[in-house]
Amino acid sequence: MTVLDHTITRVSVDEVTGYTSFKLGSFEFRRDEYFAHITWPKGSHIIEIDRFLRAMVRDIGWGFFYGWIFFDDVFGTTNHYGTVDVFAGSYDRGCKEAGIDFLETFSAQAVSEAFEAISRDWISNGYDPLNAPLETGTPIGPKGEERTDPLLRAFIAADRMLGLEGDKPVRSDETGHPVNRAFADLTFDTPDIVCEHGFEGQLHAINLFDHIARSDVTWNPSISAVTRANICCVTSEEHMLPVIHGNDRNEWFIQLSDEIHWQIADKNSGQPRGRIVMKAGDVCAMPADIRHQGFAPKRAMLMVLENGTPGLEARYASGELKPYPVDFG
Repeated sequence: MTVLDHTITRVSVDEVTGYTSFKLGSFEFRRDEYFAHITWPKGSHIIEIDRFLRAMVRDIGWGFFYGWIFFDDVFGTTNHYGTVDVFAGSYDRGCKEAGIDFLETFSAQAVSEAFEAISRDWISNGYDPLNAPLETGTPIGPKGEERTDPLLRAFIAADRMLGLEGDKPVRSDETGHPVNRAFADLTFDTPDIVCEHGFEGQLHAINLFDHIARSDVTWNPSISAVTRANICCVTSEEHMLPVIHGNDRNEWFIQLSDEIHWQIADKNSGQPRGRIVMKAGDVCAMPADIRHQGFAPKRAMLMVLENGTPGLEARYASGELKPYPVDFG
C-alpha cells in the first residue's frame, strides 16, 4: 500500500461564486451554489453541499472515527489510525461493477489539513454545520463573509468529576450554555444523595440529562468518559446523522430520551440489512460488519459505548472475532 503525504493544492477560484477548488492526490473538489463536485481519474460524483459540509467537519472533528465515514453511498474515508483511505465507489456495488471505484491512502494529517482547508473556504459566516438545521443559516449560494470563529468545538476537560467540589462547570447558564429549545419540556431534578453514617461526602451524583440538554451541537459528543480502553459518549441528536458510519468494531447504543430511527446496511455493499426504531430505554448493538445512519424527528439524547482497544479492528477484519457481540444461536 502506497501512503501519500500530499498537501492540499488550491486549483482555482470561481469568478462567479468566489469558492476555491482544491486537489488532494488524484481527487479534485469544487463547489457551486448548491453542490459539492468530486472528480477522480475514473469518474465524478455530486453531493448536496449542506450534507457534504456537515459530514466533512465531523470527519475532521472525530479524527476519522472508528472505521468508515460515508458522506453518502459513494464517497468517504476509512480510518487506519495513522493513515486514512479516501475512496469513491469502493463500497458501492454499482460503482465497482462499472469499474469506476477509486481509493487513495494518505497520512491522517494530510487528509485532516485538506478537509479543514476546504471547509474553511466553503463555509461562510452564519452557517454552522455542527448545529441542527433549525439553529443555523444555510451554506447555499455564493461565498459570503469569512467565518472567524472556530470551525470545530474544542473538547474541554473537567477539573474534577462533574458537579464535585472544585469542578468548573462546563455547561450551565453562567457559562452561556442554556438548555436547548428542544428540551425545554424536560425537568432537571437534582438527585437526592443519602449516605450511610460515616460515608458522608463520599457519594456523588449529577443529573446527566441537564448536562446533555445544554449541548449546542448535534451528532457530536457532548461528554466523553474514558477508562483505559472503555469509551462512553453521550450526545444530543436532531435531524439526521450527516454521515453513514461503517463500523470496524461493535458499538453499543442506549437511547436516553425520545427516539431515533436507524437504517442498517451491509458495510461492504450497502445492501439493506434492517431498520430499527429506538425509544427511550432501548439498547442495541451495531455490529462490526454494517453501516448505519440515524434520523431523529425530535432532538434526542443518546449514549454510545465503544471499546477503543488498539488493534481490535484487525481482529474483526480477520474473522478472529464475530461481527456481533452476542450469539443467540
